[in-house]
Amino acid sequence: MNGYRMANASGNDSGMRRKGKRRSKTIPRKQMMRERKKMQVDPKLLELADQVRPKTRDECLRMERPCLFVSCKHHLYLDVNPETGSIKLNFPDKEVWELSETCALDVAARGGLTLEEVGEILNLTRERIRQVEATGLQKLFELTGDNELKDLLS
Repeated sequence: MNGYRMANASGNDSGMRRKGKRRSKTIPRKQMMRERKKMQVDPKLLELADQVRPKTRDECLRMERPCLFVSCKHHLYLDVNPETGSIKLNFPDKEVWELSETCALDVAARGGLTLEEVGEILNLTRERIRQVEATGLQKLFELTGDNELKDLLS
């Protein structure tokens, strides 16, 4: 078996899914606004969070891991779409403190990861990671016109 399962006869699973992993979940902005109206957040708590949050990468490196500041743009737990304001939870079946890696900068600093390792960290398939890598290299080539990047694309 290759780690994937097919849809069963009743059609409960649409297409191929990774065994034991849930796909990311997107929460639209409208839904978030409805939920926000229901919640009462203590302003003192928000102020405290801003005081503790690291301001520089150096401060971030000295903080305890896993990082709980999911609003950081380098955090792996969620992504915010700047155009729609929607939030994509990359790990809907886990809590932040259950992640083995929480910061994209920490992963990048380590370097030398295979497509499988990156896919495991980002909750994506190896093929999707390959596609993202190819798209990124193509964009870099278009911006720079560098022949070395052209060789990587071939």
